[in-house]
Formats: sequence, C-alpha cells, structure tokens
Amino acid sequence: MQARETSTDETAVTRVVDAIRGILGERLSISAAVRDQHGHDESYHETLPPDAVAFVETTEEVSEIVILCAAEKIPVIPFGTGTSLEGHVGAVHGGICIDLTRMNQVLEVNVEDLDCRVQAGVTRKQLNEYLRDTGLFFPIDPGADASIGGMSATRASGTNAVRYGTMRDNVLSLTAVMADGRIIRTARRAKKSAAGYDLTRLLVGSEGTLGVITEIALRLYGVPESVSAAVCAFPSLDDAVNTAIMTIQSGVPIARVELLEETIMAATISKEGLEGYEPKNTLFFEFHGTEAGTREQAETVQGIAGELGGTEFKWASQLEERNKLWQARHNSHYVIQGLRPGGRVMATDVCVPISRLAECILESMRDLKESNLVGGIVGHVGDGNFHLGYCLDPNDPDEIQRAHDHNDRMVLRALALDGTCTGEHGVGRGKIHFMEAEHGGALDLMRAIKTALDPDNIMNPGKILPG
Repeated sequence: MQARETSTDETAVTRVVDAIRGILGERLSISAAVRDQHGHDESYHETLPPDAVAFVETTEEVSEIVILCAAEKIPVIPFGTGTSLEGHVGAVHGGICIDLTRMNQVLEVNVEDLDCRVQAGVTRKQLNEYLRDTGLFFPIDPGADASIGGMSATRASGTNAVRYGTMRDNVLSLTAVMADGRIIRTARRAKKSAAGYDLTRLLVGSEGTLGVITEIALRLYGVPESVSAAVCAFPSLDDAVNTAIMTIQSGVPIARVELLEETIMAATISKEGLEGYEPKNTLFFEFHGTEAGTREQAETVQGIAGELGGTEFKWASQLEERNKLWQARHNSHYVIQGLRPGGRVMATDVCVPISRLAECILESMRDLKESNLVGGIVGHVGDGNFHLGYCLDPNDPDEIQRAHDHNDRMVLRALALDGTCTGEHGVGRGKIHFMEAEHGGALDLMRAIKTALDPDNIMNPGKILPG
C-alpha cells in the first residue's frame, strides 16, 4: 500500500467519524481491511485507503454525511462495486468513502413508458434479472457486473454501445447529493426537455467529482424477437478491422461487433474452452431484430467479411452458446493476465473516428511488438473504441515504464486522429495527464464548474482535473 499524497486533519476526521457513527452505528467501518478494499479498483493503480467507510442505505443518509464532511472540509469518495479501471476510488487525500452497495432497490419500472428508476447500488445483472418477465431489458454491458451508479458516474458503455449507445444516451435523470449536502433531481421522466441546463449530462461521467449519485432513471428496450451471434476469423488484423468499419459505414444496425486480435483469440480459445474456433484475428458479431431483420443483417455482413477474406460464420444461436461466447469476450482481462506466469494486467483504452480505426490499431500493435511488450488488443470496434491490455512483470520497473511510454504514444496517436484518451474507462487519476492535450482551453471551463459546485474540493478530489 502506497502513502497518500496528503493527509486530512486527524482531529477533524475523528469528529466526522464519530458523528457518522452516531447516524450509521455499525455501518461505519474504520477496519484496515475494509478501508484497503475500498482504496483500490481493478486497475494497476496503488491502493489509497480512505479514513473510514460508510455503508449507506438512503439518499438522506448520504446527505447527512456530506454535510458533516463539508463542514470540516473532509473529502468524500463514492464507491460502487470497485470495478473501475483508472484509479477512480482511491482516497488521494484521505476522507470518507461512501459505499452505495446497500442502496440496491429497483424503485419502479414503467413498462408502458420503457423506463425505470433504481438506486445507485443496483447492478446491471440484478436489474436485468428483475426485468426478466417484463419483456424489457437494459442493454449497457461494460463486462463487469458494475453498479448502475458507478456506470453513470464513469459514463460506461460496452459491447452493445454500437446499437444502444452509452450511459450518456440511456440515463434519463439522476438524484444526487451535491457538495453542500443538497439533494437534487436533475430531470423528470419526459423523454425530452428544453427546460434549462442539462444537469443530467453534466453529472453523467463526472466520476463523483461534482456529487454523489444515489438514484438513476434509465431508458429500457424491448427484448428483441430474434438474437443470433456469429464468429468470423480473418487472415490479417487489417481485414478484420476493415470489415467492422465497412459494416458500420453500410448502415447495418448491428448490436455488437467485437475484435479479438490473434494473440488474445488464441489464449481465449485455450482458457475459455472455445473448441472449434481458429486462433486468428477474429470478430464476434451479434444481431438483434425480427427473424427477417437479423437474417438480412447477417447476410450483408457475411458478404462484407467474405470480400475481405473472412471465414464462413460460425453461429451461436442458442442462448447458452451466446452467453459462453460473450462471457469469454468479457474475460479478456483474465486471459491477458494468463499470457505469462505471475503477470499483472495494465489495461487502457482509446477511441477514434471509425474511419481512422484501422490506422490507430495497426500502428499501436506494431509499436507494441517493437517495444518488446506482452499483450494484445480487444475492441468495441463498431464505435471506434479499443482496449490494449499489457501483461507485465510487476517486479520489472523497466518493463512497466515501457508500457506507460507505449500507452502515452497510443493516446497521443488517438488524439492526433481527433479521438479521445478514453472511450469508456474514464479519467480517474490514471489519465489526468492527457486532459490538457485533449481539451485545451475547455479544461479551464471544467475547473470553473468544479469550483462553482464544489468550492472546497471535497468531492472525490484528485480525479479528472489536473493540478
């Protein structure tokens, strides 16, 4: 465990902890093990534990805690399931971690309006299980069984984003506790509004730096009549990526198109038991719609793939087969970790305009090999987003530095192509140093918003904004 950048005033922390204990009783923990658990996510970033962890159950409890922290200028760090990947939850300056996992109730489902409202601790799998008998589903799928609050805070997306969009597109309104303890609701249930500033979009992706999200209203979708998945292997990475690009440019309403570069595909076949698949550069497709619609989509994509050397589609039409296929894709983090004994994964991502995707991926892979690094690429290539996972020796500082250097070059390459430093992982503290290069003068406006809403910088400080 690494030391924090700064320490909070111990006397002030003691006063706040004692006051919170009066509200929560045993639901406040200062155990070293609990604090350490809440000081890190699934990334390679060091553990930075908070001074205490508050297990809240209501929005009103969150408000009371924030008011206490604001009075003493003690940092507040929201915590969902801890599945983020850029050091979002580390207590850079100490403070109180607000664990929202006990706020796990589905509050309402409006079937006729295709929307619902949930507490922040509800996970995406829990929500879809609850919706199972309604004929509706929530499609945003970042891989991990993340909380809806955390997904909103990090503007998550995932494998279905090419068709259904990201959290930005699917959050209708939020209930949040602001830095002074005020409870606000950002919008009503109407599908559109022209009334005032869009506070919902301001808070989606703010990573807890502007407020603590406690409830979320979400857009829902009807379960498709027909769902089918297919796998296609290609002779080269270039051919695979260009197939994805041409599919999108042809207007095919595909639900998912995922790339597994040959290194990752070979390891996935071995680790995930995908017998019968080829260890080549591969695309996973999924088609949603009517029976006739999915058949037409598949025929179009097969034609595109065939022109670029793709193999015949290997179909996974049954639910069990599809689940196995997509679980294998979601397990890529652990597949990369298994590329060498004792390896530790450093995961990163960028996103570029779809027309520049092949260029960015191919140059990044060439650079990876020239840097003598172990790793590979997977990607939500339908929307120009890809992830590179490095499998590093945690005891080799030179190798770790080479990975950071490679990542820096890849991000700057993406920015030069008018892309972004992160398509879905978020900024946290891991990508702060790219914010100036990406946003330029707009970063000062972000700082002004942060100062206006959180003048004492107590809301998850040390994230998103440099300096």
